[in-house]
Amino acid sequence: MNTNALNNGGQFSTTRWSVVLLAGRTVSPESAAALEKLCRAYWPPIYCFARRKGCNDADAQDLTQQFFASLLARNDFGGVDPRKGKFRTFLLTAFMHFLANEYDRTRAQKRGGGVTILSLDALPLEETGELAPAGDTSPGAQYDLRWAKTILETALKRLAEDMLANGKPGGFELLKPFLTANATPGEYAAVARRMEVAEASVPVLVHRLRQRYRELVRAEVAQTVTSPAELEEEMRHLFAVLNQ
Repeated sequence: MNTNALNNGGQFSTTRWSVVLLAGRTVSPESAAALEKLCRAYWPPIYCFARRKGCNDADAQDLTQQFFASLLARNDFGGVDPRKGKFRTFLLTAFMHFLANEYDRTRAQKRGGGVTILSLDALPLEETGELAPAGDTSPGAQYDLRWAKTILETALKRLAEDMLANGKPGGFELLKPFLTANATPGEYAAVARRMEVAEASVPVLVHRLRQRYRELVRAEVAQTVTSPAELEEEMRHLFAVLNQ
């Protein structure tokens, strides 16, 4: 993941979404690759929105795949205002438009309509059972909640990869519970024994892990906006959604 957007003096010219927007109506390998990465990462919110709108699992999968396939095929973003360039907002607006104009046609086609630009097998749709909406939340609220959880899950995966690269795969599983909860008496001592480190070092490791996790969350959100102001706005929205 490119984190330059967070440390290059406030310039957001190299985020995935910015690359897509800068390409406008011109197809380029860079913009196509950036868009595909965004689509692969952010299909869960769209799937959840479709389910909350009343689609069953199979129809929601069909619509999600067809939507992203058509999005990748068109690569037409000349009408998107870069000043309102949050990918989260664009994605939901585009999908609502897609539902209104293409739902009947999509139902009449086979899954994916023969389009192989974004293969259904390439998306982890076997996990859709875990994404089925619960409760009485609105489609928009369900979309935002799944978007927020996707951000956190992606950052958590990157965090695990970081520790694996540093030769501490087991340490991540032991320290992960402390990312969102404080230790109870004796927990740090137990972790220290299993990690074979001094007990006093465990709080330091937890602090560093939390700090890195926050950085990765911001880096992931940064890939979907076009300016520092939008980043701060999206971060506030992220925490507001998670705290509901």
